[in-house]
Amino acid sequence: MLTQFINHLQYEKRYSPHTCLSYKTDLEQFVGYLQLQYELDDLLKVQTMHIRSWVVSLLQAKITASSIHRKASSLKSFYKYLRQRGHIAHNPLTGVILPKKGERLPVFVEEKKIEQLFERITFPEGFEGMRDYLMLDLLYTTGMRRSELIGMKWSDIDRSNHCFRIFGKGGKMRIVPILPHIEKTLDEYKAMLKELFPELELNSLILTDRGEEIYPKFVYNKVRQYLSTVTTAKKRSPHVLRHSFATHLSNNGAELNAIKDLLGHSSLASTQVYTHTSIENLKKVYEKAHPKGKKS
Repeated sequence: MLTQFINHLQYEKRYSPHTCLSYKTDLEQFVGYLQLQYELDDLLKVQTMHIRSWVVSLLQAKITASSIHRKASSLKSFYKYLRQRGHIAHNPLTGVILPKKGERLPVFVEEKKIEQLFERITFPEGFEGMRDYLMLDLLYTTGMRRSELIGMKWSDIDRSNHCFRIFGKGGKMRIVPILPHIEKTLDEYKAMLKELFPELELNSLILTDRGEEIYPKFVYNKVRQYLSTVTTAKKRSPHVLRHSFATHLSNNGAELNAIKDLLGHSSLASTQVYTHTSIENLKKVYEKAHPKGKKS
């Protein structure tokens, strides 16, 4: 049944492999708990009390509230799937109270440091350097997710309208403009690809040094490597560039609805966190610049 659900997410909902793996891991951990604590193997017989007990065990194991919410979300989707197919009469998560999540602002890189990254950091010569530069530039100037970058095809580029067609969660498409300097880099990068791999049919946009499709760890390692040259923040992942994209837009006056559309969020609730970041930034400016702020 779990396998059928994961196949549903992958092939019908078109979730990324990374997301499907997260769902699978969460559900398997829950199954392990049921077997260990209740000797229960049948997921159709799970009751609200079992899930409440599981949540308590996660809290006792010092699992963060955010992680518990994510795991519960995986369960909720699974039991919603079972109910839609008539396997169960009600969702056992109904009535389960989850721990309150503390508000956590997204980690981002300051604009000056992003400027240093693209203008002062020396990238390797040749294909590797151009590919790395393009990869980082795309993540920052479009706000796309790591999985979206990996899935980006040459056919997703609309040069006549100067935009990217980005396919996000659930296969939902959004349109993001291509900046002029990226169009130039794309042309140079494509010419280099054809020279290095003349027999390769160009499909995926970003390739490894061997002309193969990139993968999650490849992107993560590259981004972390280059961000480490401009910031000492603990988080230096591809998602930090996405957060930086949204935060810098908000700081420079972009409308929240526009940021929402560019990020591919389904609701404003997910995007509003970037206004909080802007407010925190304003507070710091106030404390440094205002006479009363300095005294306090």
